[in-house]
Amino acid sequence: MSPFLSSALSGAAATAAGIGLARFAFVPLFPALVEAGWVSGAEAGLLGAAALAGYLIGVMGAQSLGRSFGTRGALRLGMAAVFMSLALCAIPGGVAWLLPWRLLAGVAGGVLMSLAGPSVQRAVEAGRRGTASGIVIAGVGGGITLGALILPALLRGGPSPGWLGVAALALGLAVFAHHRFPEDAGGIPPGAPPAAPRLLLAYALSGAGMVPPMVYLSDLAARGVGVGVLAGSGVWALFGLGALAGTLLGGRAADRLGGAESVRLWLGAQAAALALALVPHGAALAGSAVLGGFSGVGISAVTLAWAREIAGQQAGALWVRATLVYAAAQAGAAFALAALFGATGESHAAVFAAGLAFSLGALIPAMSHRP
Repeated sequence: MSPFLSSALSGAAATAAGIGLARFAFVPLFPALVEAGWVSGAEAGLLGAAALAGYLIGVMGAQSLGRSFGTRGALRLGMAAVFMSLALCAIPGGVAWLLPWRLLAGVAGGVLMSLAGPSVQRAVEAGRRGTASGIVIAGVGGGITLGALILPALLRGGPSPGWLGVAALALGLAVFAHHRFPEDAGGIPPGAPPAAPRLLLAYALSGAGMVPPMVYLSDLAARGVGVGVLAGSGVWALFGLGALAGTLLGGRAADRLGGAESVRLWLGAQAAALALALVPHGAALAGSAVLGGFSGVGISAVTLAWAREIAGQQAGALWVRATLVYAAAQAGAAFALAALFGATGESHAAVFAAGLAFSLGALIPAMSHRP
């Protein structure tokens, strides 16, 4: 395996485990937990919000962890925490038991997302950084797809086999990446990155807009549209396939069109995905899932490229800042939407309409940016 591919795939394994599995495998598990009586719908929404709050904590602490253990060591710790959090969620202890492990899953995901992309970018040649970032972020879609493919069969036995199956996948990814993570290459250069307020605002609002599909999409299919838990997992698999396409194409688009222009295109697709989710029809929901994965996960690949255009060698520091505001926006939106979901009698239309408003708002700073 070439050094480029080895580095890029190790980063993809980190995002597959930390985001695609630790965070997003919860989406098809959401209705299964409710139907099994482990939690109520409102409590499941709270568990989704807890993972997003943990993600914020992980992003905030990622640089300190990297300095203490080295980037490679911090990535290995994150992978171990993913496996532990998923395995412990297999115990049916109710919301009080699940809450801290969902928080830990979020922390691990924040560390892995903050450190994997910049470490791979530092390890590859300049002309292939856009492609490398696309491969790294494509791990998110790969993890989503893997989880969605195995969960329908496992969930026939209840939530516990589902959690354990996802944990086994995370362990396999950790073993694959353990010796392939790039060597520490001097870390992030000293000095502050450019302010980049338009990038930060657009990325934050994009994150808030993606909370409804990233938490409630399978539940919308299973309980909202009424197609059942297994079909809800299938809808989530479509989201994962869209995410794979959106991240891989995002890297190539950034190399050809530039990061800023690509961000505008991906945000337009995100707004279309949220609008489709409001149409009460199975075909519209399938289209929303594919387009939501394409744009909502692919936006990270093109934003990473945009950060490189603005900040150059300081792109890693700017990316950590962008990931931080994204995580804060998602955590705040997740708790607010969990409250809205409960207050409206578990109305999916209300939370997806809020997501559409955030997504349209993200286009404003992105469209106003000029090189």
